[in-house]
Amino acid sequence: MSRITATFDRLRASRRKALIPYVTAGFPFADITPSLMHGMVEAGADIIELGVPFSDPMADGPVIQKAGEQALALGVGMTQVLAMVRSFRERDGDTPVVLMGYANPVERYDLSHGAGAFIRDAAAAGVDGVLVVDYPPEECEQFAADLKAAGIDLIFLLAPTSTEKRMQQVARIASGYVYYVSLKGVTGAGHLDTAAVEQMLPRIRQHVKVPVGVGFGIRDAESARAVGRVADAVVIGTRIIQLLESQPRERAVVEAAAFLRGIRQALDT
Repeated sequence: MSRITATFDRLRASRRKALIPYVTAGFPFADITPSLMHGMVEAGADIIELGVPFSDPMADGPVIQKAGEQALALGVGMTQVLAMVRSFRERDGDTPVVLMGYANPVERYDLSHGAGAFIRDAAAAGVDGVLVVDYPPEECEQFAADLKAAGIDLIFLLAPTSTEKRMQQVARIASGYVYYVSLKGVTGAGHLDTAAVEQMLPRIRQHVKVPVGVGFGIRDAESARAVGRVADAVVIGTRIIQLLESQPRERAVVEAAAFLRGIRQALDT
């Protein structure tokens, strides 16, 4: 059983919802990410989504794009991201870590290190899941099988525009959880319509049997609590990045943890 599945099973048994914060690896400082991950876990995070910096992030809004650009300027790429996961695993062997990003860094890593190197090295580092935004399910069945053989879940996005056919395609090969994008557009855009989320999740669950997390547009305790009533997990990214933008090094972990404690409390009540 994967760490992701075990985490959702444990939360389900205690009737709690998963809190999944997203941070861009190497932001706001190249060496702060493992400490930031530990701080978020101590504040109540159940799974960490770690963004792999990329120069052309099509699904990311301006806040996360800027964070990725800053991390790239600091020399953070896939090699450094995997090193951050290894460092995190020195103290935490339980919390699932999901790499979220795009096909280009994955494929470039294999070109540089040999076929299959990304999956091999991700598994060795302690990665539990991979979400590749621009890998549609119908084009990555072998990738999914190779990840599964290495003990890594392949996670997919679903959106308000997803058809029944797309949900069926995702359901066939997705594992760990699926990530429902609650808004049309990029991260950090628009206003969260919780009523629309409530209507969509039963449709998704007709096809998808793994847990469903909801992200894009969740910014505070109120929106997290509303989504947590219907979803299995709440994903928060842009708001955390915005918070970190203005923090000096000595306050970054403290402020991120304080924010997440409020979200955790809201979900648990």
